[in-house]
Amino acid sequence: MLHQPTDILPPMPGQRLARGCGRLLRSMNHAVLTEFVPARGLRVDLISLGPKGELWIVECKSGRADFRSDRKWQGYLEWCDRYFWAVDADFPVELLPEDTGLIQADAFGAELVRMGPETRLAGARRTKVQRDFARAAALRLQGLCDPDGISAGAF
Repeated sequence: MLHQPTDILPPMPGQRLARGCGRLLRSMNHAVLTEFVPARGLRVDLISLGPKGELWIVECKSGRADFRSDRKWQGYLEWCDRYFWAVDADFPVELLPEDTGLIQADAFGAELVRMGPETRLAGARRTKVQRDFARAAALRLQGLCDPDGISAGAF
């Protein structure tokens, strides 16, 4: 009998960070989605919905070049209550803005180093993001349950 690995790692460094961050957020009772689109032209690495309806966005950066090439991150701030960077232990954290959250992660877990400041979303924006989060989660679940049943649209 062949041994089947039970812990297959994602291929890309950012995906590995996202997996570790997802585990941390889940341990904090947050529901997590990866590769979420809050608005046209924006795609966040992780968004989480906390037990009190709070929305956090986490951007995973695998290195200096990855961070420096990111031109959209400030546009994410208006779509969450708290914003975080997730980086590995070797990342030069002095590059990151001090008024953002910081998570140190690897593929197996993560640690919250600095809590992102809270900037509460307006009610209408919160409702939209929560509704879109719920729809994306439901469509992804449906796609897992019935891969042939999803015929159109990216989720």
